[in-house]
Amino acid sequence: MGASHSASEEVRELVGKTGFSSDQIEQLHRRFKQLSGDQPTIRKENFNNVPDLELNPIRSKIVRAFFDNRNLRKGSSGLADEINFEDFLTIMSYFRPIDIAMDEEQVQLCRKEKLRFLFHMYDSDSDGRITLEEYRNVVEELLSGNPHIEKESARSIADGAMMEAASVCVGQMEPDQVYEGITFDDFLKIWQGIDIETKMHVRFLNMETIALCH
Repeated sequence: MGASHSASEEVRELVGKTGFSSDQIEQLHRRFKQLSGDQPTIRKENFNNVPDLELNPIRSKIVRAFFDNRNLRKGSSGLADEINFEDFLTIMSYFRPIDIAMDEEQVQLCRKEKLRFLFHMYDSDSDGRITLEEYRNVVEELLSGNPHIEKESARSIADGAMMEAASVCVGQMEPDQVYEGITFDDFLKIWQGIDIETKMHVRFLNMETIALCH
């Protein structure tokens, strides 16, 4: 990260931006260099040889999330071709455990950001809704490794889950009413009371604090 003085200054800035400690940033920087092959940026292909990702059924969505401009806070749509170390830290900050020193407002804000990251993984076209087709796609990918579940069964599971989401978020629907998809507010309702901490960690970085939706 540069010469000693400038590097320490850069680390202090990153501590303020991401909430990681300086030791965590140094550790993440070593992992970044391993992934990038000691280059200043990471591209999607750098994730190809990560063992824990190879068997993950939603591998492509996990990798895509690292380059999603919404998660990088660089725009409302689109994907970056490559990310630098600060971008990498921005993504990793979504996986930081909730600090016990946080007050209730900070905890809720942190939880909301984690859920927004997950929402973006489902909302692949960045239109602000998780449609039935998008949800089917995720469920089919998640169940793709199970030889006992056929594609049609996976679609039925997704359809049932979407109907349940509609009942939770909209309530009693009229016979001709169409549920257009899960908005982020709907997503927050669906996840209410569920421990997000057990769903978001990143095993492939070989860090204790860091399986994503597995």
